[in-house]
Amino acid sequence: MNTYQHLHALPQGLVSDLTARFGARFTVAEAVRLHHGKDESSHPPMLPDAVIFAESTEEVAAILACCNAFRTPVIAYGTGTSLEGHILAVQGGVCIDLSALNNVVAVRAEDMDATVQCGVTRKKLNEWLNGTGLFFPIDPGADASLGGMAATRASGTNAVRYGTMRENVLGMTVVLADGRILKTGGRARKSSAGYDLTRLMVGSEGTLGIITELTVRLHPLPEAIASAVCAFPSIAAAVNTVIQTIQMGVPVARMELLDALAISALNRYSKTTLREDPTLFFEFHGSPASVQEQATLVADIAKTQGGHDFDWATRPEDRSRLWQARHDALWAALGLKPGSRALSTDICVPISRLAECIAETIEDIATINLPSPIVGHVGDGNFHVVLLLDPNNPDEITRAHDFATRLAHRAISMGGTSTGEHGIGLGKRDYLIPEHGAVAIDVMRAIKQTLDPNNILNPGKILPSQK
Repeated sequence: MNTYQHLHALPQGLVSDLTARFGARFTVAEAVRLHHGKDESSHPPMLPDAVIFAESTEEVAAILACCNAFRTPVIAYGTGTSLEGHILAVQGGVCIDLSALNNVVAVRAEDMDATVQCGVTRKKLNEWLNGTGLFFPIDPGADASLGGMAATRASGTNAVRYGTMRENVLGMTVVLADGRILKTGGRARKSSAGYDLTRLMVGSEGTLGIITELTVRLHPLPEAIASAVCAFPSIAAAVNTVIQTIQMGVPVARMELLDALAISALNRYSKTTLREDPTLFFEFHGSPASVQEQATLVADIAKTQGGHDFDWATRPEDRSRLWQARHDALWAALGLKPGSRALSTDICVPISRLAECIAETIEDIATINLPSPIVGHVGDGNFHVVLLLDPNNPDEITRAHDFATRLAHRAISMGGTSTGEHGIGLGKRDYLIPEHGAVAIDVMRAIKQTLDPNNILNPGKILPSQK
């Protein structure tokens, strides 16, 4: 099927109603639809039938009420950086672009929280916080919108110390399928009042409601920050360093693994000169004394595993350059095979099984004949294999997907998960039953049916297909 054509005809009544209310902000232009029908995943584009640019919670509510009346699918769009096909219009329908909802509503420094609209990106929030002594630590790499980060339960490089979006969202405003506006949570740091609807919506990937506003925790800027790079003779040595560091309770802020192939790609793409061996990137936060103590302890652990001397980055510009290089890892990997698409796996296992899981995964990579660098937030047991495949080569696609399936089941068998931070989206739906069991899926379906009986909210995502 040519995804660049209209997949489904929108009801004329819906088109008339939305055009009358939104004018030029409602469009069926192919270029706009294409922009909103693709993400950073390996899935091919799937275009919505129309795109509408909303500017308030009330407008989102009006759009959903109208689409629900006509039983037309709706997909929320933030910045388009998802890696699991979350924003692809599997059944056509209307895409709501939320980028104009980009106001920082309130920053309450004394309570260390902020309320923002869903289109605010993590970088914009931290720029706004400049001078307050606070920051928002969740850093998935891409400058994603906070609404999208909440919807996918994102985390990233700082999660080992500061947690994920699950721990850092206090409350939110969510528009339900029928247009009702739901307020969840609050600003208190704890509550026992009723079901935890905030946690229900965090990670729901736009299938239960559309997040338009959220209140998030802020954290004090550390007094001192130091970053370091350390190369190792093997991945096993690097992973053992990670495990010992975590088990000794060292409060490392970031601890990232890149294998030799990933480092080679990074040197070419980011013009770095890193030693092309398995490497750990560290960052330490705290007082000058505690940072020094943490760094010394980790350096001693690394030395026992054959790690080379730490290459330090203490100046802010050097740290920024280092972590920008780490965030460029996906683009650097794509440079290893020009014209390729990346299928990025996302498993997470208990820290005690990390070395075993990575070792078995490396053996598996050797069988598939695809460039497959490994990167990961190994401080919390999460790593990614970036499988570079030719999107026009069915054999490569099959090999990559078969490998991803084996990896997901390997992680689940070790007490882990098929997705630590990217979400389920389209590509990981078949892993939910092995991971959670049939009863849990039945409960999820019941929640979906209750909140979205017409199945208009991002249909085809998360829940496994029913045969």
